[in-house]
Amino acid sequence: MREIDKRAVAALEDAQELNCLILEYEPYILKCASNVAKRYVTKSDDEWSVALKAFSDAVTAYSYEKGSFLHFAELIISRRLIDYFRTQNKYRNELSVNPSVFSGEAGEEGEDLFLVTEIGSKTVTTKESNLKDEIEAVSQQLAKYGFSFYDLINCSPKSRKTKAACAVAVDFIISSPLLCRELRHSKNLPLKLIEKDARIPRKVLERHRKYIIAAIEILIGDYPGLADYMRPVEGRKIR
Repeated sequence: MREIDKRAVAALEDAQELNCLILEYEPYILKCASNVAKRYVTKSDDEWSVALKAFSDAVTAYSYEKGSFLHFAELIISRRLIDYFRTQNKYRNELSVNPSVFSGEAGEEGEDLFLVTEIGSKTVTTKESNLKDEIEAVSQQLAKYGFSFYDLINCSPKSRKTKAACAVAVDFIISSPLLCRELRHSKNLPLKLIEKDARIPRKVLERHRKYIIAAIEILIGDYPGLADYMRPVEGRKIR
């Protein structure tokens, strides 16, 4: 039996464990909410409150007989959000981006999950509308690599050292037109080459592969708005 299933059962009668469980799985709750809303949901959105309450209720209603807790929680979150959208009688598709998401200057304890915590504001300016178009365009490009923009939710490096390592990997690739062409042709990062020449641990490259590819595509592609937010990634060195 999975550890999360045991914790969910324990949280039913332990308020402290429930709080810890919710805090730990905030990214998962946001991801579920984003998938249903078909846009990026943040903790400032009403959808977050609905999803959070649904997750808590899933703990209350869960039992081992219902299978995987996370799957069960996702179903509850989806149903609650669908009901919520029905009451609203529309889906909101607004999307905005805060520079701190790309610069990596937000908090380090899960607060700066890539393209999650700062994306999805309800207010859209003309500039932000352009960014939305760019995000939709780069999403199509990332699909060629076998992952979606939503998958980036769990790929953000958290520590400064890991962010710096990813930045060096990005800079290593974009500094070589040949490597950029090879990446787009093969749809694979040259892990051995980056590990050897840029001296980046293989584990870091594998864990944050999608993040690195997304950063490269944004910086070498025709995404001026998003690229402006990514500039701080370029040229970093590991201290």
